[in-house]
Amino acid sequence: MQVGDVLRKKAARVATVRMNETVAIASQLMRSSNISALVVKDVVRTEGNTAVGMFTERDVVRAIAEHGAAGVHMKISQLISVQELVSCSPTDTLAHVRHLMHRHHIRHLPVIDNYSLIGVISIRDISTAFDDEATAVAPTVAA
Repeated sequence: MQVGDVLRKKAARVATVRMNETVAIASQLMRSSNISALVVKDVVRTEGNTAVGMFTERDVVRAIAEHGAAGVHMKISQLISVQELVSCSPTDTLAHVRHLMHRHHIRHLPVIDNYSLIGVISIRDISTAFDDEATAVAPTVAA
């Protein structure tokens, strides 16, 4: 199974936050959308909107643990590393993406196709897909 197969079953909207927004704004967006991660985008005049990282609940906890109440006023750009965005493509296998997540100790990956952000896949999405696949192939047991 491929990443694109999972994305087709998910809502098309991808929640994003700009690098210059605060932890408080990002937290409110995650809460109102009932999600645990946002794609961080940077606006570069020459390149348009560019995905540069992920901001997660773990980042919120780290900001508050390290900076106390002032952590909620910090900019996203102060908390994320933008050296190398770990991402995947819609044609990657779920096994490959699970391996990437394990190797980088992350639970969400942006899905990039032709330099465009098309979605986010989570470890929960992968687990659900594997469970659904196992259920579909499992033999029916008569009672």
